[in-house]
This record gives sequence, C-alpha cells and structure tokens, in this order.
Amino acid sequence: MKSWLFSVVVLFILAKTFLWFRGFILPVPIYVLAGAFLAIASNYDKGIMNLFRPEATETNDVISQTASLVEEVAMLESKD
Repeated sequence: MKSWLFSVVVLFILAKTFLWFRGFILPVPIYVLAGAFLAIASNYDKGIMNLFRPEATETNDVISQTASLVEEVAMLESKD
C-alpha cells in the first residue's frame, strides 16, 4: 500500500512539473542575454583582444592536393 501511494504521488508531481515547464515562457531579452553569455563562455580561452584584432589570428596555410587518380586510371585502361 505504501509503494502504491508513493508511486501515485511521484507520478502526480512529475505530471504537474511537466505542465509547469510546458507553460513556462522566457522573455526574449533573457534569450539574448543567455546567447551572449554562451558566446563569451565558449570563446573565453581565446581572449578578448581577438575580437578587436581578428587578422592576427588568421593563418595563411596553403592547402594542396595530396591525392592522385593517375594509378587508378592506368588500372582501368589495362583492363580493357
């Protein structure tokens, strides 16, 4: 009997909590502030000066092609 009563109370609390969360609406300024906080927190290790000097962090690495299909073309020609 005690476990039945406990499970009913827990289910009631979960249902009421779900309904409360469903009706809970945050205003837009809180969303904006939360987004700004997440942006600052995720870029905290880069430092604040990178916001004002972005050209100092750019790299001029040249990307070159490393794969070649010459061997596979030769294999296709030899099968004919």
